[in-house]
This record gives sequence, C-alpha cells and structure tokens, in this order.
Amino acid sequence: MDKDTVDVLVAGAGPTGLMLASELALRGVRVVVLERRAEPDSTIKAGGIGALASEALERRGLGPALDAEEAAAVEGMNAMKKSLGVRDGPPAGGIRRVGGHFAGLRLIDQTLQREPGRRMRGVQQQSLERILAEHAASLGVEVWREHTVESFDDTGERVKVEARSPGGSRQLEAAFLVGCDGGRSTVRKQAGFDFPGTAPTLTGHQALAEFDHPERLLPLGWRRTAVGMMSYGPTPGRVGLIEFDGPPADREPPVTAAEVEQRLRRVSGADVRITALHSATRFTDNARQASSYRRGRVLLAGDAAHVHPPFGGQGLNVGLVDAVNLGWKLAATVQGRAPDGLLDTYTAECHPMAARALENTLAQIALMRPDPQTTAMRRIVADLMTTHPDVNRYFGELMSSVTLRYDLGDDDPLVGRFVADLELTIDGGVTRLFSLMRDGRGLLVDGDGVASTQGAAWASRVRGVKAPGARSMLIRPDGCIAWAGRDGGLRPALERWFSAP
Repeated sequence: MDKDTVDVLVAGAGPTGLMLASELALRGVRVVVLERRAEPDSTIKAGGIGALASEALERRGLGPALDAEEAAAVEGMNAMKKSLGVRDGPPAGGIRRVGGHFAGLRLIDQTLQREPGRRMRGVQQQSLERILAEHAASLGVEVWREHTVESFDDTGERVKVEARSPGGSRQLEAAFLVGCDGGRSTVRKQAGFDFPGTAPTLTGHQALAEFDHPERLLPLGWRRTAVGMMSYGPTPGRVGLIEFDGPPADREPPVTAAEVEQRLRRVSGADVRITALHSATRFTDNARQASSYRRGRVLLAGDAAHVHPPFGGQGLNVGLVDAVNLGWKLAATVQGRAPDGLLDTYTAECHPMAARALENTLAQIALMRPDPQTTAMRRIVADLMTTHPDVNRYFGELMSSVTLRYDLGDDDPLVGRFVADLELTIDGGVTRLFSLMRDGRGLLVDGDGVASTQGAAWASRVRGVKAPGARSMLIRPDGCIAWAGRDGGLRPALERWFSAP
C-alpha cells in the first residue's frame, strides 16, 4: 500500500477537472488529478465553448491557442462545404458572427448583442482538453491516469481516499476532494449528495462518421423532421440525432455503426449508409442538479454537479465557470488565508447559473418535438427572434450567460458581473485587461489615482494598476467584479474576498 498526501485531489481529467487543477496550481496548491482512463477521451463531445468559458481561458493566456483551433475549425467547415458542393460562403465576419442556436433555431445574431465581442468559440472539446492538459502540465499539475476513486472517508480534518491503480490499491490523503468525474460521478454518489431533477424522455446520438452519400444529408445545420431533430456539420462527418421515442433501454453498451445508421436513416429520411464510424455517443434529456456543491471536505464541479441535454455547449461553459469560481477560493482555504465563509459562496454563486441552463435546455426540448403544436410555437419563436432585436438579444444572452450576475449584495449594476476584456491606458500605452490576470491574482483597476494606494496592503493577492480614465474596479481572480468605485466600499470588498492584509 502506497500512501501519498497532497493539498487537493481532483477526480476526473476532463475540462472542468483540468481547469480547476490549473487554477489551484497557479496559486501554489499541490493538486493531483485522478483519471480512470489511460488516455484522453477521444469520444465526440461539445463542438464549441461558451463566452464566459472562453474568457476564463483568455485570462490565463490561452487566447492564442483558442484562435488557432478556431481557425482550423473554419478551414474544416469550408472544406466540407466545398466537398458537398455547398456554394454559400461563410457568414459576414466568419465564425465570429455566429451566436449559437436555441432549440435548433440558429437565428441568434451576434452582431445584435449588446457586447458582440463576447462570443462562443468554435473549439471542439477534444482540442480544448489538449490545450488544458498542456496548460496544467506547464503549471506542474500531476495527472495520474488509470487511477479510479474506489472509496473515501471525510474525517472532518482530511479526506482519506482509496484509489485503484494498475499497481493495486493506493491510499491517499488530501485536505479536500473535488469530484469532476462526470454525470455518473462516483464522488457524488459515495458522498451522499442529493441529485434531484427530471427523468429522461428521449434518445439522442452524436457521431463522427463517413457516409456513402453525404450529399443526401444536406442541408447543413439543424432541422426538424417528421421523426425528430437532426444536425449535420459544421465539421466533416459530424451528425446529431434526436428521437422522441423514450430513453434508451440500456446506455452502457458501446454505440455501434448499425445503431447510428438505423437512427440516421429514420430521422433524416435519406437513403444513406455509414461506411466508417469514428466516434459516437448516446444522450438523453435527463436534467439533474445537486442541491449543494459541498458536503464537508468534498465538493463537486461540472457534470458531477449538474447534467442536462447537450444543446448549445452550455455544460462545458458552466463547468469551466464552476472551476474558476472554486479554484481561487479553495486555494485560499487550503492555505489558511480565506475569509470566513468564502468557500460557502461557491454553491451560492454557481448553482443559479447551472439551474438556468437546466431550465433552458428543457425549454429547447419542448420546441423540438415533431408535432403540429410545436411547429406552430417554433414559427412564433422564430418570427420573434428575426423581427425583434431585443428578443434576439434575450436568447443570445440566455445561451451565452454574459449577463450572469452574482448577488454580492451591491446594487451597482457592474458588481457581480463578469468583466469584459477592456482596453486600459497604462503608462501611456494600451493594455488588455485580461493580460493582467494571468497569474491568478485579483486585479484592482485604479482609474482615479486613489484606489491602488488603498489596496497596496493586499499586493500579494491583488495586483493594482493605475489606468487613468477607466472605471475603478476590484476584480476577483474568476473575473467577477467585486467593487466598482463606490466611496468607502473598497476596503470592505478587499477584506470580504481576500481577507485582512
């Protein structure tokens, strides 16, 4: 029996687990990630990441890597169009104009949004996981593959974990254990978290395949059929299928080419055969959420804390926001410098965002059903989205979450919002705000020449910059604005989030 002691154990090396581990390591916490798979999961998953998740990555210097992956995705889309003889070019502004979809209605116009620069990214989850794995490795994060959490005991002082590895049983101890181990989370189940929600009513498939007559699956994009819903593209060979015939009898067996082909022919109505199946998954509209994300020294994040249908890449977006919210708070707690109650704000702040995602995905299901009543409702919703800019913005903001506002007890409309990547004038030159947050500290933007002096005592936890003409703001490490220039409010905000100097 081999015994190891670390600060934090993270179960699961998906995007949420890797992002959380990186945030902890950035603040000097020793973290180990336990991952049951021997290799990164290559199964087809999300095809894009939301605006807030993208911004979280940009704040840590990963913007160029996202740009490169998105450019490659655009090339793939254009190649697919060319191979199928699709003559329409990319939308004005390329992928930057795309604002996502609601219930397969790809009508959200990014140019109509209040902050059009805050947008989803066309980066596939597999590419994102590679970027995050490289980022975590650069910070010294250890990922132990082929390690499965078997059991654990929260003693009140530590968490004792028994993991199964190729070499046998392994005993570990940590100050905290965080379950980022997906919708069927072992950590969630063994810790006794409740997981209320709605039962599944449909069967969906995502697949990456090759077809004998791919042109018969046109047009590209989402569409309703007499049987259900399907999407084709935007990358070569990617299809999504939904049938409203109840949940699968058994989700455990591997998805076969015959299964996907049968569903594809039925939903599309096309005479098409699968010649090669590269990746495929099943999904349902099961929607559940833990009432609390913390029980003692055990916490949950990502799909372990909330599951819902995979529409609009929201699960990935919410999971990464969980990670950046929890990371700096857990690091401060482990290092004994957290103000009272800091870790409890994790559930209070993140639970509503996930609840909203669960609600809107269930609403999307209601607009997808293949019946005359749903058809009539879809026409009305589509008409509202195309003729009323405010309605278009409503759906855009619903899917992107850029208007998300944590309740921090301050009625200033900026406080509780996530900061955008502003241009600041510092020492006579222009600097992007996100570039100042790569070290994981908070940021104090001093626009009046006074704030940075008040915040000097917190320099180890909060970076202060003088930016004449800017709105003075205190920004937490997760990008949330904690104070916005109100007289007398800076010191209380610093003490509330970063403890006494």
